Amino acid sequence: MAKKHWVIFSSITTSLLLTMAACSSDDSASGGDADDPVKIGVLTSQTGLLEAYGNQMINGFQIGIDYATDGTREVAGREIEVMIRDTQTDPQVAVQQATELYEDEEVDILVGAADSGDTLAVLPLAETYDRIMIVEPAVADAITGEEWNPNIFRTGRNSTQDAIAGAAAIAEEGTQIAVYAPNSSFGLDGAEAFIEEAERLGAEIVLEEYPAPDTTDFTSSVQRVIEADPDYMFVIWAGSNTPWGSFNDMGLTDRGITISTGAPDIAALGTMGDLIGMEGFSVYHYTLPDNEVNDYLISEHEEEHGSPPDLFTAGGMASAMAAVQALEESEGAADADTLIKVMEGMTFDTPKGPMTFRAEDHQALQTMYSITLEDNPDYEYPLPILNEALEPEQTEPPIRNNRE
Repeated sequence: MAKKHWVIFSSITTSLLLTMAACSSDDSASGGDADDPVKIGVLTSQTGLLEAYGNQMINGFQIGIDYATDGTREVAGREIEVMIRDTQTDPQVAVQQATELYEDEEVDILVGAADSGDTLAVLPLAETYDRIMIVEPAVADAITGEEWNPNIFRTGRNSTQDAIAGAAAIAEEGTQIAVYAPNSSFGLDGAEAFIEEAERLGAEIVLEEYPAPDTTDFTSSVQRVIEADPDYMFVIWAGSNTPWGSFNDMGLTDRGITISTGAPDIAALGTMGDLIGMEGFSVYHYTLPDNEVNDYLISEHEEEHGSPPDLFTAGGMASAMAAVQALEESEGAADADTLIKVMEGMTFDTPKGPMTFRAEDHQALQTMYSITLEDNPDYEYPLPILNEALEPEQTEPPIRNNRE
């Protein structure tokens, strides 16, 4: 069984929280006057290791606001004002930017962030300032687990949802699996959840490798995988410094080790040509869902950006659609008490189909996809082909927030 890993972010001291709470007036927490704009702050990586993911999310969010408001950018008679801030994929910067959004801009709703570390650092502020925070796309289980507070709602999936989908693809009685993930909250949470589910299905975990998330030399860790000689290597990775080239160069598949992973963003798929035939899972690829919202996202993104939407574009759109629907149902009230009552159990449309905020921990239950990577002459990268749409109840994670 995997050892428990803990990643602690202590960027915000107790005294700072108390000071900020004292500065937060009743007016700023009330949701503003009905004639004032609804202010939504988008906090995500525009630079740093997860720059690509953050910018995908921003593109999807903007398209989602337009879609959900029929292009008016108004909800319940109130104009929607969007303010975007860069965390630089740095938790301390994330706290600074979030504080400025709350203090100086008096945002009603905060959305973000791409990095789990950034997000975990900011979570306490949502409770301190008593505002709703919609988490997208950070995946650490702790966000809706032990670090959760009632002001937090997440449209992004969590690590356990990934793990259940990933384990279902490869784990069975007697299968030997190595786990390869970055030494970060994203990687460690995902690995722990995968290991728990894979072992429940009867697999044996023969190796765990956790390289630094910013490493560019994967040689020694990949060599240890070769020496362990597993049937499968399950990989969790995010960011521009992908290990796929090292896997190819060191001939893992030639040695009989089958790589399985989530189908990543389009740029990373372009480096996975040697993994044709791999069975894994996908959070989103624009060819997988079949619904009107996804069709709109594809059309608008191609028109605005000259390319199809990518991995986290759909999540950005989902977070916008959730915010707008909640404000519609609250008749424009943006205070946390009202929105929490509206959003708990709320079902809303997204490019992946309907999502529902589970009342107990505000985690969005959502469709995932079992896929096989196949060669397709119309694409410059291996294309995820749908094996099965995993319905929300199939990948529903445990409730881990100890809510009373």
